[in-house]
Order: sequence, then structure tokens, then C-alpha cells
Amino acid sequence: MSVRTTEEAEPGAEDGRAGAAARKREQHGWYFYDFACSVYSTSVLTVFLGPYLTAVAKAAADSDGYVHPLGVPVRAGSYFAYTVSVSVIVAVLIMPLVGAVADRTGRKKPLLAVTAYTGAAATAGMFFLDGDRYLLGGLLLVVANAALAVSMVLYNAFLPQISTPDERDTVSSRGWAFGYTSGALVLLLNLVLYQGHDSFGLSEGEAVRICLASAGLWWGAFALIPLRRLRDRAVVREPGAGPAVSGWRQLVATLKDMRRYPLTLSFLLAYLIYNDGVQTVISQASVYGSEELELEQSTLIVAVLLVQVLAVVGALGMGRLARAYGAKRTILGSLAAWGLTLAAGYFLPARTPVWFFALAAMIGLVLGGSQALSRSLFSHLVPAGKEAEYFSAYEMSDRGLSWVGPLVFGLTYQVTGSYRDAIISLVFFFALGFVLLARVPVRRAVRAAGNPVPERI
Repeated sequence: MSVRTTEEAEPGAEDGRAGAAARKREQHGWYFYDFACSVYSTSVLTVFLGPYLTAVAKAAADSDGYVHPLGVPVRAGSYFAYTVSVSVIVAVLIMPLVGAVADRTGRKKPLLAVTAYTGAAATAGMFFLDGDRYLLGGLLLVVANAALAVSMVLYNAFLPQISTPDERDTVSSRGWAFGYTSGALVLLLNLVLYQGHDSFGLSEGEAVRICLASAGLWWGAFALIPLRRLRDRAVVREPGAGPAVSGWRQLVATLKDMRRYPLTLSFLLAYLIYNDGVQTVISQASVYGSEELELEQSTLIVAVLLVQVLAVVGALGMGRLARAYGAKRTILGSLAAWGLTLAAGYFLPARTPVWFFALAAMIGLVLGGSQALSRSLFSHLVPAGKEAEYFSAYEMSDRGLSWVGPLVFGLTYQVTGSYRDAIISLVFFFALGFVLLARVPVRRAVRAAGNPVPERI
């Protein structure tokens, strides 16, 4: 069953300067959700929570170095990676239904508010993670990570509605740039607090917990801007059961409907593979730096800060490259760079921050652009009126099905006891993703979805 907005599918159909101004206003508001939630990905998931939750788990471990959540023996060093995997599986169970309900009812904004503030509250609650409360830390991580993933379904679904086809690479890249800018700003403030915790009368653990909680407060505060500026589109809705029942029916219809667009599914498969590698690097890099390379927490913060700053440059720069060479070619180039970067990371010597900074710089230059262009490219492959449903599938690839990478990383470490072996195992995801994406005829895929083909894609 197709659900379409009562407005034209093409945002450019709005007449005159008033329509263009309204679209720009929504775009500016849309950027600020990246600005709001990216501090979670940066300060919490990438920098502080991995090493801190690992330390908490080690404090609760038995004499053999194992914790036992729900009676299952888990090496304390693998607990964080496994918890990330669980959070993504939870998100998988929720995202398709939320996407179907959003398209069915047209009420993306209220759903975005619920998921955003659920995630923000769970993140703020990490202030209470101390001692040996590894189970509390795992629970809050699962809730926050799953809420972020579901909120991104709704956020991304606005992109085709607030931008014309030729604007999408630019709008998507600017959204990522806003996110990396806020991540860098908050991380800089976190660095000041963490480095000077003694002068503030705080222990190191208290400083980390404040940094974790501050990300939740930031997320909740700046989420108000997109919630004020974005607007829901009315939908043509058949009379019948309530939203929950209709949502389940629409979910089944969506899964059947996606088989009509095999080229869109081919892109999703490629994205699922290579983005699994991206998400795993983001979530496990600080653990690799602290546990394998024996780097100080302050070094890790500076490295991630460098990633954030260069990711802004990379996102905007790769957006320009996409206008010249097309999004697909630019993404393929970034995947090759990812593989080379991880290969270099395997050989990094321990206790040498300068080489870790060089690795961080390489990651930063390709991180923002590869994510932004993948999002904008997929937006061309979505049939009109099914944005949230299809972006739920995309988000399952983006965060929802990105549990294989952390699982492989955790299992590799559990078997070998080496984080170097764990990090090099991720090269496979980028190599296979490159091959699969190279085989997707994107122009034909855009036409098959019923959308206009941009001049360069």
C-alpha cells in the first residue's frame, strides 16, 4: 500500500521565493539535529564510554577476568563491543515499525521528539555509572544507542522532503558538517574538564561521568531547534485500525514492496557491509588506542577532536568532489582510503601519540564525506511517499545492522587476545563493500525508483 503526501513529491514544486525560503528554513533546522545528537557519537560512544565501561566491567570481573551478565561468561575487555551489538539488535526490532507508522500517519516530528529525548535522558543517566555498575552501563548504552538509531530514521526521512534532487549532496554534507562541528566543540570542553579535573575538585571518574551526562543535556537542548522548524506533511490515509495496527500492516507491505526495487536493495547491501566497518571503527577506536596502543585518555580525546575538525573539512570537500565526479565515484574513493587507513593502523607502535594522530587525521578526512554522500545517494533511490519506511531500512544498515562488525571485533579479541588482530579484521568490510557498490548502476536505480536523475550522481 503506497502512502503519499498531499503535497507534490518534488520539493522544488513550491512556487516563488516564499517556497524556497520555507525550504531553506527547514534545512537550517534540520542541520541542528546533527548538531544536537552527534555529541553522543563523539564524546560518549567514541571517546569516553568504551574505556570507562571496560574499566567498570574489569572492576566487577572475577579472578579470570570475566563478568557474567545474565549468567553468560564474557571477557571484561569484550563487554563494551558486545553491548554495542545488543543495542543495534534492539534497534533493528523497532526501526521498521517506527518508519512505517511515520509514513502512515505523517507524524515524523512527534516520533522524533520521543526518540530524541529517550536517548538524551539515557545518556544523561550515565552520570550514575560508577563503581562496578557495568550492568547499568550496558542498559543505558542499549537504550541510548537504540534511541539514536530510531531517531535517525525519522531525521533522515525529512531529507527528500526539504531538498531538491540537485541540493541533496550539499544539504546532507552540511548536516554532517554541523554534527562534526558540535562534536569538536563539546569534546574540546570535555578535554578541558578531563585534563583539569584536579583543579575542579573532581576525580578522574567523576570528570568522565560529567562528560557523559553533558552529552545528553546537549542533545536534549539543541533538539528543540529542529522540532520547532521541521514540519510534518499530511498524508492520504485510508480509514481503519489505529496507527500501531496500521504500522504493522504497512511494515509487511514495505518489506514486500522493496522487492520491486532490486537496485535499491543492491545499494543497501553494499552500504550495510562497508558502513558496518565505519561504525565499528567509530565505536572501537578508543578501546584500541587505550588497550592496545597504551595511550592516555587525554591523547585519545585530542585524536578524536582532530577527527571531528577534519571531518568537517572532509564532508564539505567530498561534497564538492561529488558535484564534479558524482557521489558514487567519490564514495568508492573513500572506501579505498578506509582500507588503507586500517591497514596502517595495524602497524602503529604503542605509546607513540604522533602516529595515532596521523591515523586520526586520515580517518577524519574520509569519515564525514563517506557518510554524508551515502545518505544523499540513497535519498535518490527512495520512492516518493515512502521516505521513513525506506530510511528505516537504510538506518538498519547505518546503525541497525552494524552489530556484525563489533561482534567480529569482540570475538577476534576474545579468541586471540590481540586488538591488532581485531582491527585488521575490519578491512574485509570495506573491501567487500567497495566491490558491491561498484556493481550498482545508480542512474538506472534512480529511474527505477521513479525519481529524476541529477546531472551527476
